Amino acid sequence: MVDWDRVEELRSKGWDWDEIADDPKVGFHPDASMHEPGRALRGLYHRQRSREDRRKEVVKPTGPSKEDREKEERRWTLTRIGYLLVPVVAVWFLFAYLIPSPIGLVLPAIPYLALALVVVVFILLYSLLRSTKPRWSKVYRTTLISGVILGLLVSGMIGFGGYLLGCPILPPTSSGTSLSAPNWAQYSVSPWHENGAPVFYFYGATWCPYCSASSWAIWKALSGFGTVSGTAFQYSAEDSIPEVVLASVSYTSPSNAVTFVASEDTSGVTGTFPATSNCVEQAYVSAYSSNSIPFVAINGQFVHGGSTIIQPTDLSSGGTTFTTAQMEQQVGTANGTAWGIVQGQVWWMMAFIAESNGVTVATLPQQPYYSSWGNHAVWGANTQSSVSTDLSDIG
Repeated sequence: MVDWDRVEELRSKGWDWDEIADDPKVGFHPDASMHEPGRALRGLYHRQRSREDRRKEVVKPTGPSKEDREKEERRWTLTRIGYLLVPVVAVWFLFAYLIPSPIGLVLPAIPYLALALVVVVFILLYSLLRSTKPRWSKVYRTTLISGVILGLLVSGMIGFGGYLLGCPILPPTSSGTSLSAPNWAQYSVSPWHENGAPVFYFYGATWCPYCSASSWAIWKALSGFGTVSGTAFQYSAEDSIPEVVLASVSYTSPSNAVTFVASEDTSGVTGTFPATSNCVEQAYVSAYSSNSIPFVAINGQFVHGGSTIIQPTDLSSGGTTFTTAQMEQQVGTANGTAWGIVQGQVWWMMAFIAESNGVTVATLPQQPYYSSWGNHAVWGANTQSSVSTDLSDIG
């Protein structure tokens, strides 16, 4: 039997085929009839190589090697992009929900980041279902970890930037304590003051009928603590509900009981929301308004968001909506049907302003800025006692 390894060794040394055929260690024994043993050995050698090559082709793996798969996975395929983006958005969503200000100011957790998370999860699942490659590997694990780290960096940078800009740190909506006042909640946060007084913040629009109906309660509540001037009355662009244009109001509180701040769109174009003036206003709107108007925050601690304060349909009698003159007269004098509709919310807002000044409801009529209210029905013993009891849940 021919020692093909010996043949390869001698060929590498430069021997010709006749010399290789004569080497006894090769073990080539040609027939006596062969006059050219080197030529015969060469033909046999090439036939042997051809058979070996065919055997290698038969056993050659049909699939890519491990190295080839890893090289393919390191490419930025849809699957790998999904493994990166899902943790980035998930971490950002989590922190934006838990700390809506300042982390949720760029994009609020709900609904924007929540929708983004649904989209990237769908992309990842879609790519995994279509992929024939291994769905979990070292490359994907590394990409997933990188996504978590990137999400932490994004959240941290947004939070730190907001903190430097003076944005307040606000907890999620779920941390609020529901109050007896309809749709009001209390939050354990630092007071929101301007000019040394608690801020009464309104966010709305003149086209919005819900804002229009609610404006009368806000106007009357503020009147109990100071002077409202520059008042304009009109009707909402949508549904023609009588309203007080709060954006035009000039407000002074002699006892410095409250500062009124309004962000109100007066374009009359339905669907147009107002712009905020600073990071604090935007923080409260993003965190607690539920992307709806009207929105009110008193002292930053008493918040009404996600629903209307006064229903527009309530400002109707026998199918006829009150006029601005009727609303101004009845709410202004705290007497009549219109006053009966808004007085409950007026009482609550005044009580929250009082609480923000450290005044208890029981002593309200004795305060200087409440003197003008002493003879009105809203201060009747029964109403005052009821609100005093309900206010017991305010911390």
